Amino acid sequence: MVYRRMSRGRSNFGRRTVGRRGGGFRWQIMLLFAIGAAVYYFMNQETVPFTDRKQLRTMDVQQEMQLGLQSYQQILSDSRVVTNEPVVEVVREIGVKLARAAAPEDPGFDWTFNVIDSDQVNAFALPGGYTAVYTGLIPVAQNEDGLAVVMGHEIGHALAHHGAERMAQQNMQRIVGTGVAMGAGGMDYEAQRAVMGVFGGVSQYGYALPFSRKHESEADYIGLILMARACYDPREAPRLWERMAAAGGATPPEFQSTHPSPETRINDFEQWMPEAIAVYNENCPTDIR
Repeated sequence: MVYRRMSRGRSNFGRRTVGRRGGGFRWQIMLLFAIGAAVYYFMNQETVPFTDRKQLRTMDVQQEMQLGLQSYQQILSDSRVVTNEPVVEVVREIGVKLARAAAPEDPGFDWTFNVIDSDQVNAFALPGGYTAVYTGLIPVAQNEDGLAVVMGHEIGHALAHHGAERMAQQNMQRIVGTGVAMGAGGMDYEAQRAVMGVFGGVSQYGYALPFSRKHESEADYIGLILMARACYDPREAPRLWERMAAAGGATPPEFQSTHPSPETRINDFEQWMPEAIAVYNENCPTDIR
């Protein structure tokens, strides 16, 4: 009896081991999802103002504005909004000038400008033109031109519909990720984990982070052109980023970051500067060189 029980145990063990063995990757399934992602991509192409870059975007402007307003109201309700200090008027004056400079590319945003009491060295502009500056940015900006650099950058994100583009990109990543997961579904557990790990790394470092850095650089360019149109000195842009680099401390390597390094941004501004100065001289009463 003991021998038979042991035999049955070995036999079951053997069957369970065989049952854990999986097949190879099912490329046919992956191909179907890849085709679906390609159709999704090419059927939803829009053009970014200022740069004429083709972007993936499925959300219309009214949807963007609705989502932006909801987020803006939530942020303001959770923050201390500055109301009676001189900086508020300065920020609003800069914002109005930048919005006026953006008029040829403005899809009808509801431009709104506020100041939030916070140590963050930052600002934001949500889809729809809902903009805020944190008080922690003021000492680093140092002057109105410096503020215009940052506010122009944030307004550039909104005008380029970067938020809507990120959402569409994430949808496409999910389509491809589902195809990878289903294609690996017949493999054993460890092989599936390896495949999904590779996909996650490629998706993050080969797609998501580079696109985020591209968005930041594109917003830098748009903001530089806007501030030049609005008669703020574009030469302040690289100076501001020298101050931002000094205030920011250590940063991760650029390939691991959502943002270009300050050095990259400074170099980009220097390359774009002749165009920005030409725009300034075309629109403003006093030329600069």
